Amino acid sequence: MPRHVNYVPHGVIPAVLLPFNNDLAIDEASFRRHLRDVASVEGLSAITVNAHSTEVGSCSFDDQRRVLDIAQDEIGAELPLINGIWADGSLEAARMATQGGASALLVFPPAPFTLGQSPQMALAHFKRIAEATDLPLIVFQYPLATGQGYPKDTLLKLCEEVPTVRAIKDWIGNVPHHEWHVRTLQNLPRPVNVLTTHSAWLFSSLVLGCNGLLSGSGSVIADLQARLFRAVQGNDLAEAKRLNDRIEPLMRVFYADPSVDMHNRMKEALVLLGKLPRAVVRPPLVKIERLEIMRIRQGLIEAGLLDKNARDAA
Repeated sequence: MPRHVNYVPHGVIPAVLLPFNNDLAIDEASFRRHLRDVASVEGLSAITVNAHSTEVGSCSFDDQRRVLDIAQDEIGAELPLINGIWADGSLEAARMATQGGASALLVFPPAPFTLGQSPQMALAHFKRIAEATDLPLIVFQYPLATGQGYPKDTLLKLCEEVPTVRAIKDWIGNVPHHEWHVRTLQNLPRPVNVLTTHSAWLFSSLVLGCNGLLSGSGSVIADLQARLFRAVQGNDLAEAKRLNDRIEPLMRVFYADPSVDMHNRMKEALVLLGKLPRAVVRPPLVKIERLEIMRIRQGLIEAGLLDKNARDAA
Protein backbone atom coordinates (compact mmCIF):
# COMPACT_ATOMS: atom_id res chain seq x y z
CA MET A 1 0.00 0.00 0.00
CA PRO A 2 1.20 3.59 -0.60
CA ARG A 3 3.18 5.20 2.18
CA HIS A 4 4.69 8.66 2.44
CA VAL A 5 8.28 7.79 3.29
CA ASN A 6 10.45 9.94 5.56
CA TYR A 7 7.41 11.78 6.87
CA VAL A 8 8.10 13.75 10.06
CA PRO A 9 4.91 14.66 11.98
CA HIS A 10 4.42 18.43 11.89
CA GLY A 11 1.91 21.08 10.88
CA VAL A 12 -1.87 20.72 10.92
CA ILE A 13 -3.10 17.16 11.42
CA PRO A 14 -6.85 16.64 11.86
CA ALA A 15 -8.03 13.48 13.59
CA VAL A 16 -11.15 12.37 11.75
CA LEU A 17 -14.39 10.96 13.20
CA LEU A 18 -15.84 7.52 12.52
CA PRO A 19 -19.52 7.45 11.47
CA PHE A 20 -21.68 4.48 12.47
CA ASN A 21 -24.98 3.11 11.25
CA ASN A 22 -27.88 2.70 13.67
CA ASP A 23 -26.78 -0.90 14.25
CA LEU A 24 -23.36 0.44 15.37
CA ALA A 25 -21.54 -0.96 12.31
CA ILE A 26 -19.10 1.34 10.53
CA ASP A 27 -20.89 3.55 8.01
CA GLU A 28 -18.28 3.16 5.28
CA ALA A 29 -19.91 5.46 2.72
CA SER A 30 -20.19 8.33 5.22
CA PHE A 31 -16.64 7.71 6.45
CA ARG A 32 -15.30 7.96 2.91
CA ARG A 33 -17.16 11.25 2.34
CA HIS A 34 -15.87 12.59 5.66
CA LEU A 35 -12.28 11.64 4.79
CA ARG A 36 -12.53 13.34 1.39
CA ASP A 37 -14.07 16.45 2.93
CA VAL A 38 -11.36 16.88 5.55
CA ALA A 39 -8.51 15.95 3.20
CA SER A 40 -9.64 18.60 0.69
CA VAL A 41 -8.60 21.39 3.08
CA GLU A 42 -5.52 23.30 1.99
CA GLY A 43 -2.51 23.26 4.29
CA LEU A 44 -2.76 19.89 6.04
CA SER A 45 0.28 17.76 6.83
CA ALA A 46 -1.49 14.44 7.49
CA ILE A 47 -4.70 12.81 8.72
CA THR A 48 -5.01 10.72 11.90
CA VAL A 49 -7.20 7.62 12.21
CA ASN A 50 -7.75 5.06 14.97
CA ALA A 51 -7.52 7.65 17.73
CA HIS A 52 -9.91 9.01 20.37
CA SER A 53 -11.85 10.79 17.63
CA THR A 54 -12.64 7.50 15.88
CA GLU A 55 -13.74 5.97 19.20
CA VAL A 56 -10.84 3.55 19.06
CA GLY A 57 -11.59 2.30 22.57
CA SER A 58 -14.81 0.71 21.27
CA CYS A 59 -13.30 -0.57 18.01
CA SER A 60 -12.13 -4.15 17.60
CA PHE A 61 -8.78 -4.86 16.01
CA ASP A 62 -10.62 -5.80 12.80
CA ASP A 63 -12.44 -2.45 12.96
CA GLN A 64 -9.13 -0.63 13.31
CA ARG A 65 -7.65 -2.50 10.36
CA ARG A 66 -10.73 -1.66 8.27
CA VAL A 67 -10.58 2.03 9.26
CA LEU A 68 -6.96 2.25 8.09
CA ASP A 69 -7.73 0.33 4.88
CA ILE A 70 -10.62 2.65 4.02
CA ALA A 71 -8.55 5.76 4.74
CA GLN A 72 -5.65 4.42 2.71
CA ASP A 73 -7.93 3.64 -0.22
CA GLU A 74 -9.72 6.99 -0.08
CA ILE A 75 -6.97 9.55 0.67
CA GLY A 76 -3.72 7.62 1.20
CA ALA A 77 -2.27 8.77 -2.10
CA GLU A 78 -2.86 12.42 -1.15
CA LEU A 79 -1.81 12.68 2.49
CA PRO A 80 0.24 10.71 5.02
CA LEU A 81 -1.85 8.71 7.47
CA ILE A 82 -1.07 8.59 11.17
CA ASN A 83 -2.48 5.51 12.86
CA GLY A 84 -3.24 5.38 16.57
CA ILE A 85 -1.71 2.50 18.50
CA TRP A 86 -4.06 1.62 21.34
CA ALA A 87 -2.01 0.16 24.17
CA ASP A 88 -3.72 -3.25 24.30
CA GLY A 89 -2.23 -5.30 21.49
CA SER A 90 0.12 -2.46 20.56
CA LEU A 91 2.73 -4.64 18.84
CA GLU A 92 0.17 -6.29 16.59
CA ALA A 93 -1.38 -2.90 15.84
CA ALA A 94 2.02 -1.42 15.00
CA ARG A 95 2.75 -4.23 12.55
CA MET A 96 -0.73 -3.93 11.04
CA ALA A 97 -0.36 -0.16 10.56
CA THR A 98 3.07 -0.57 8.98
CA GLN A 99 1.78 -3.18 6.54
CA GLY A 100 -1.33 -1.06 5.93
CA GLY A 101 0.66 1.91 4.66
CA ALA A 102 0.60 4.27 7.65
CA SER A 103 3.31 6.94 7.63
CA ALA A 104 3.56 7.42 11.42
CA LEU A 105 2.13 5.96 14.63
CA LEU A 106 0.43 7.78 17.49
CA VAL A 107 1.29 5.70 20.58
CA PHE A 108 -1.24 5.80 23.41
CA PRO A 109 -0.05 5.16 26.99
CA PRO A 110 -0.83 1.75 28.47
CA ALA A 111 -3.99 1.73 30.58
CA PRO A 112 -2.23 0.14 33.61
CA PHE A 113 -0.17 3.32 33.98
CA THR A 114 -3.19 4.83 35.75
CA LEU A 115 -1.97 2.71 38.70
CA GLY A 116 1.59 3.98 38.46
CA GLN A 117 4.54 3.74 36.10
CA SER A 118 8.32 3.79 36.10
CA PRO A 119 10.71 5.15 33.45
CA GLN A 120 11.70 1.55 32.71
CA MET A 121 8.07 0.62 31.95
CA ALA A 122 7.63 3.55 29.56
CA LEU A 123 10.92 2.85 27.80
CA ALA A 124 10.12 -0.83 27.43
CA HIS A 125 6.71 -0.01 25.95
CA PHE A 126 8.16 2.27 23.28
CA LYS A 127 11.23 0.16 22.54
CA ARG A 128 9.07 -2.90 21.87
CA ILE A 129 6.96 -0.91 19.42
CA ALA A 130 10.07 0.59 17.79
CA GLU A 131 11.45 -2.92 17.28
CA ALA A 132 8.24 -3.92 15.49
CA THR A 133 8.21 -1.00 13.02
CA ASP A 134 10.50 1.59 11.49
CA LEU A 135 7.73 4.21 11.33
CA PRO A 136 8.09 7.53 13.17
CA LEU A 137 6.44 7.48 16.60
CA ILE A 138 4.35 10.20 18.23
CA VAL A 139 4.24 10.04 22.03
CA PHE A 140 0.75 10.81 23.31
CA GLN A 141 1.49 12.93 26.38
CA TYR A 142 -1.43 12.84 28.83
CA PRO A 143 -1.89 15.11 31.87
CA LEU A 144 0.34 13.89 34.69
CA ALA A 145 -2.62 13.66 37.08
CA THR A 146 -4.04 10.78 35.02
CA GLY A 147 -0.99 8.63 35.77
CA GLN A 148 -0.59 8.09 32.02
CA GLY A 149 1.48 11.20 31.36
CA TYR A 150 5.25 10.91 31.21
CA PRO A 151 7.27 13.03 33.68
CA LYS A 152 9.94 15.27 32.17
CA ASP A 153 12.85 12.93 32.88
CA THR A 154 10.99 9.95 31.44
CA LEU A 155 10.01 11.88 28.31
CA LEU A 156 13.62 12.96 27.76
CA LYS A 157 14.75 9.35 28.08
CA LEU A 158 12.15 8.32 25.48
CA CYS A 159 13.37 11.00 23.08
CA GLU A 160 17.03 10.11 23.63
CA GLU A 161 16.80 6.29 23.65
CA VAL A 162 14.13 5.66 21.01
CA PRO A 163 15.41 7.28 17.79
CA THR A 164 12.09 6.89 15.97
CA VAL A 165 10.29 9.16 18.47
CA ARG A 166 9.79 12.24 16.29
CA ALA A 167 6.92 14.14 17.94
CA ILE A 168 4.61 14.32 20.92
CA LYS A 169 0.88 14.93 20.91
CA ASP A 170 0.82 17.32 23.85
CA TRP A 171 -2.20 17.16 26.15
CA ILE A 172 -0.31 18.00 29.34
CA GLY A 173 -2.92 20.64 30.27
CA ASN A 174 -0.44 22.83 32.14
CA VAL A 175 0.85 25.98 30.44
CA PRO A 176 4.38 26.18 31.98
CA HIS A 177 4.89 22.44 31.44
CA HIS A 178 3.61 22.75 27.86
CA GLU A 179 6.06 25.59 27.23
CA TRP A 180 8.86 23.42 28.64
CA HIS A 181 7.95 20.77 26.08
CA VAL A 182 8.13 23.33 23.27
CA ARG A 183 11.42 24.89 24.38
CA THR A 184 13.15 21.64 25.32
CA LEU A 185 12.00 18.95 22.90
CA GLN A 186 12.11 21.05 19.74
CA ASN A 187 15.70 22.08 20.57
CA LEU A 188 17.14 18.63 21.27
CA PRO A 189 20.11 17.50 19.13
CA ARG A 190 17.50 15.37 17.34
CA PRO A 191 14.45 17.66 17.54
CA VAL A 192 11.10 16.23 18.60
CA ASN A 193 8.14 18.26 17.35
CA VAL A 194 5.42 19.33 19.76
CA LEU A 195 1.96 18.84 18.25
CA THR A 196 -0.49 20.60 20.51
CA THR A 197 -3.86 19.09 21.21
CA HIS A 198 -4.87 21.88 23.58
CA SER A 199 -7.74 22.70 21.27
CA ALA A 200 -9.71 24.59 23.91
CA TRP A 201 -6.86 27.18 23.98
CA LEU A 202 -5.25 26.51 20.62
CA PHE A 203 -4.26 30.10 19.83
CA SER A 204 -2.42 30.51 23.14
CA SER A 205 -0.71 27.17 22.67
CA LEU A 206 0.46 27.85 19.13
CA VAL A 207 1.92 31.22 20.11
CA LEU A 208 4.29 29.35 22.45
CA GLY A 209 5.94 27.93 19.32
CA CYS A 210 4.50 24.46 18.70
CA ASN A 211 5.57 22.99 15.38
CA GLY A 212 2.10 21.59 14.76
CA LEU A 213 -1.29 20.55 16.07
CA LEU A 214 -3.14 17.25 16.14
CA SER A 215 -6.79 17.66 17.01
CA GLY A 216 -10.12 15.90 16.75
CA SER A 217 -11.85 19.24 16.29
CA GLY A 218 -10.06 19.36 12.94
CA SER A 219 -12.78 16.95 11.84
CA VAL A 220 -15.08 20.00 11.83
CA ILE A 221 -12.82 23.07 11.53
CA ALA A 222 -9.68 21.88 9.72
CA ASP A 223 -9.75 24.97 7.50
CA LEU A 224 -9.89 27.39 10.44
CA GLN A 225 -7.12 25.50 12.21
CA ALA A 226 -4.90 25.54 9.11
CA ARG A 227 -5.45 29.25 8.63
CA LEU A 228 -4.77 29.93 12.32
CA PHE A 229 -1.54 27.91 12.19
CA ARG A 230 -0.39 29.81 9.08
CA ALA A 231 -1.19 33.15 10.68
CA VAL A 232 0.78 32.35 13.84
CA GLN A 233 3.70 30.95 11.83
CA GLY A 234 3.67 34.14 9.78
CA ASN A 235 3.53 36.28 12.93
CA ASP A 236 0.24 37.82 11.76
CA LEU A 237 -1.28 37.96 15.23
CA ALA A 238 -4.12 40.27 14.19
CA GLU A 239 -5.35 37.65 11.71
CA ALA A 240 -4.71 34.88 14.25
CA LYS A 241 -6.86 36.67 16.83
CA ARG A 242 -9.63 37.15 14.28
CA LEU A 243 -9.61 33.45 13.45
CA ASN A 244 -9.48 32.54 17.13
CA ASP A 245 -12.61 34.64 17.72
CA ARG A 246 -14.38 32.39 15.21
CA ILE A 247 -13.00 29.19 16.69
CA GLU A 248 -13.68 29.98 20.36
CA PRO A 249 -17.49 29.55 20.39
CA LEU A 250 -17.16 25.99 19.09
CA MET A 251 -14.33 25.09 21.45
CA ARG A 252 -16.52 26.28 24.32
CA VAL A 253 -19.21 23.74 23.43
CA PHE A 254 -17.02 20.90 22.11
CA TYR A 255 -14.82 20.78 25.22
CA ALA A 256 -17.47 21.34 27.86
CA ASP A 257 -17.85 18.84 30.70
CA PRO A 258 -17.93 15.89 30.44
CA SER A 259 -14.99 15.96 28.07
CA VAL A 260 -15.61 12.34 27.06
CA ASP A 261 -18.43 13.68 24.84
CA MET A 262 -16.16 15.96 22.80
CA HIS A 263 -16.24 13.82 19.65
CA ASN A 264 -19.91 13.01 20.21
CA ARG A 265 -20.53 16.76 19.95
CA MET A 266 -18.39 17.03 16.82
CA LYS A 267 -20.52 14.38 15.13
CA GLU A 268 -23.63 16.41 15.97
CA ALA A 269 -21.94 19.47 14.46
CA LEU A 270 -21.30 17.62 11.20
CA VAL A 271 -24.95 16.50 11.13
CA LEU A 272 -26.03 20.13 11.57
CA LEU A 273 -23.70 21.11 8.72
CA GLY A 274 -25.20 18.42 6.49
CA LYS A 275 -21.93 16.47 6.34
CA LEU A 276 -23.05 13.36 8.25
CA PRO A 277 -26.46 11.65 8.08
CA ARG A 278 -26.57 10.78 11.78
CA ALA A 279 -24.57 11.15 15.00
CA VAL A 280 -24.46 7.58 16.27
CA VAL A 281 -21.86 6.71 18.91
CA ARG A 282 -20.87 3.37 20.37
CA PRO A 283 -21.34 2.49 24.06
CA PRO A 284 -20.43 3.53 26.63
CA LEU A 285 -21.17 6.87 24.92
CA VAL A 286 -24.82 7.84 24.47
CA LYS A 287 -26.48 10.42 22.25
CA ILE A 288 -26.38 13.88 23.75
CA GLU A 289 -29.52 15.82 24.67
CA ARG A 290 -31.35 18.24 22.40
CA LEU A 291 -30.48 21.25 24.56
CA GLU A 292 -26.78 20.57 24.07
CA ILE A 293 -27.30 20.12 20.34
CA MET A 294 -28.89 23.57 20.33
CA ARG A 295 -25.74 24.95 21.96
CA ILE A 296 -23.63 23.31 19.26
CA ARG A 297 -25.84 24.89 16.59
CA GLN A 298 -25.36 28.28 18.20
CA GLY A 299 -21.60 27.73 18.26
CA LEU A 300 -21.62 26.94 14.55
CA ILE A 301 -23.59 30.11 13.88
CA GLU A 302 -21.19 32.24 15.93
CA ALA A 303 -18.24 30.65 14.12
CA GLY A 304 -19.75 31.65 10.77
CA LEU A 305 -20.14 28.04 9.64
CA LEU A 306 -23.94 27.86 9.78
CA ASP A 307 -26.38 30.49 8.61
CA LYS A 308 -28.36 32.06 11.43
CA ASN A 309 -31.56 31.12 9.61
CA ALA A 310 -30.64 27.51 10.37
CA ARG A 311 -31.03 28.23 14.08
CA ASP A 312 -34.42 26.51 14.24
CA ALA A 313 -33.62 23.73 11.79
CA ALA A 314 -34.03 20.10 12.78
